[in-house]
Amino acid sequence: MKKLLLAASFVFCLQTHSAATSSRSAADSLTWYTSFDGTRIHYTVKGTGIPVILLHGFIVNASSWEKTPLLDSLLLHGFQVIMPDMRGNGTSGHPKDSTGYLNDAEARDIMGLATYLQLPSYKVVGYSRGSIITARLLVLDKRVTCGVMGGMGTAFTNPAWPRRQQFYEALSGKNVPELAAMVKNVQAAGLDQQALAWMQLGQPATSPAELAAVTQPVLVIGGDKDEDNDTGGSLAAMMPRGMHGTVAGNHNSVVRSPDFARWVLDFLKKH
Repeated sequence: MKKLLLAASFVFCLQTHSAATSSRSAADSLTWYTSFDGTRIHYTVKGTGIPVILLHGFIVNASSWEKTPLLDSLLLHGFQVIMPDMRGNGTSGHPKDSTGYLNDAEARDIMGLATYLQLPSYKVVGYSRGSIITARLLVLDKRVTCGVMGGMGTAFTNPAWPRRQQFYEALSGKNVPELAAMVKNVQAAGLDQQALAWMQLGQPATSPAELAAVTQPVLVIGGDKDEDNDTGGSLAAMMPRGMHGTVAGNHNSVVRSPDFARWVLDFLKKH
């Protein structure tokens, strides 16, 4: 049942992505930078103030943050919001070899972007798979002053996470019946199925020992009806300054909820 719910959730994500793609304003700063291996990373900047980098989830891109209460709240309260399309997604480059998604490539893209933008420090908010990359940034980049990890439990700390392997196999063409709807919708949306498979192959795990060494404050927040992840309490407990919040909703609805925005805004203002 959980796998079916997760596959259905991607159908909704794809619909949300399509609706949001055209919503960027002509006044936004839309640009690219070239990352460590030559991959061009597309990003959008809105507002001015303390920088916050938002990291999107799987099978969507930065436009998924558009029209969320969180984006509106951050801009209203004087933050500068930076939203990259992570490699293999959106209009960023799509490396054509599996090695392009290994060795913390996505986290290195974000660290390089922060350097390119000359950010002495920044806050980071990730949701779903974006939280997995947020964990890497908390470990690797001392410029990160605090982090938010939404829609993620502890399972990603396991390098052999079965769900990651199943998604890799399904997107690589193996028959995984419970994920067939997800693959069909990836194809219908014209997304880069091979790149998505390689993202799952190279998806980084952050060990409990690494999380125990994270010194920055971290808010872990999840939905009370997220059947694919726990609400995040166990993940928060792995970090010395981990904090936990729960809001009403499932994996897809939480990131768009006003309560999620309030939790995140309050945390970022205090840290």
